[in-house]
Amino acid sequence: MTVSEHLPPEEAQRVVIVAPLKEGNRDRAAEMIAAGPPFDPEALGFERHAVYLSANEAVFVFEGSAAGRRLAEMVDDMVTSASFSAWAPLLAGTPRLAHEHYLWQRQT
Repeated sequence: MTVSEHLPPEEAQRVVIVAPLKEGNRDRAAEMIAAGPPFDPEALGFERHAVYLSANEAVFVFEGSAAGRRLAEMVDDMVTSASFSAWAPLLAGTPRLAHEHYLWQRQT
C-alpha cells in the first residue's frame, strides 16, 4: 500500500497529518517548527499551513483549494518529500492522516 492510497480526495480543502513523537522529542520538534517549513506553502498552492504540538504529537494542518491533491503532489515530489527526513529520528511511528468529520463555521 502506498502513501497516495491513504490521501484524502482531491477536493479536500483541509488535510491534517498527525505525527507521533518519541518520548523526549517535544523540544526538538518545537525548534524545527519554529524554523518554519522546509518548503514554501504559498508556492505549493496552500492558503494556510499550521502546526500544533502536544507532548507526544505534532499535528500538521494544510488548507486551501484542493489541499488533498496538493499534499499528494508534495509527498510524490522527491525533492520536497526528502526535506521531511529531518523529522524521522523524532517520530515514534508512521504519520497518519486525520480526516475532517465535523466543522462549524459562522454564517456571514
